[in-house]
Amino acid sequence: MSSVTSIHSPINLRSVFLSDIHLGFNGCSADYLCDFLERIHCEHLYLVGDIIDFWHLRKRRHWPKAHSRVIQLILQKAMQGTRVVLVPGNHDEILRQYSGMTIGEVEVHNQIIHKTADGQRILILHGDQFDTVVRCSPWLSMIGSNLYDVLLKLNTRINAVRRWMGKDYWSLAAYLKYKVKNAVQYISSYEDAVVRAAQKEQVHGVICGHIHRAEISRMGNITYMNCGDWVESCTALIEHRDGRIELMQWRDQATSLKTSRILRGAFTPRDQAA
Repeated sequence: MSSVTSIHSPINLRSVFLSDIHLGFNGCSADYLCDFLERIHCEHLYLVGDIIDFWHLRKRRHWPKAHSRVIQLILQKAMQGTRVVLVPGNHDEILRQYSGMTIGEVEVHNQIIHKTADGQRILILHGDQFDTVVRCSPWLSMIGSNLYDVLLKLNTRINAVRRWMGKDYWSLAAYLKYKVKNAVQYISSYEDAVVRAAQKEQVHGVICGHIHRAEISRMGNITYMNCGDWVESCTALIEHRDGRIELMQWRDQATSLKTSRILRGAFTPRDQAA
């Protein structure tokens, strides 16, 4: 990735939700994430799983300076008074054994409920527990992870050509997710399972990650929200001071993708989520 030239003004927020950063993986867009973290100020920072990719670190030692900078910025916010909560995912599941503990200034919870500024309750979890492949067949999931690596390498070559042709970034992995029938069915089943879990907890909404598909949508009486990832989409969910939730994409320009007020029927699509 080329160096990021920040064009964003500081943003004061109530809460920020990030997932699937995958530090330690060579596909992590750490430069963009550093730029984002340097520009936002928040009371609550939720790290919704797969923050450090221990799966890839076991295969290959990859940890450039930008990855260390991400950790530094997060810890810096914690020391400056931001409440930082880590909800581990399957790629950093080793941290689940510390659920209920505070490590330094970072709280660890396998799942947690967040209350928005306007009093709405949101369940926060990574979501891999609803993925039957991860839950029932870890080895098959590892194969899927390796195939994803191949797709990203192909994507790098494709986009090198597209840049030479003056065209915008295009994601092969995202395209396949939207077009392959089995992938579409998998995403739909996953979202349904997450929403059912939220209904059991009697909350107003749910925030998750895991499937690398950023989204805000109304599903029955639950607002379903997925943070996306920092491998390709570079997306985050943010809560404004009035409780409004927004899905943002942070690349060379900050783009608002979708906004919602939980349970108020004010869901407003801005664009198609990455």
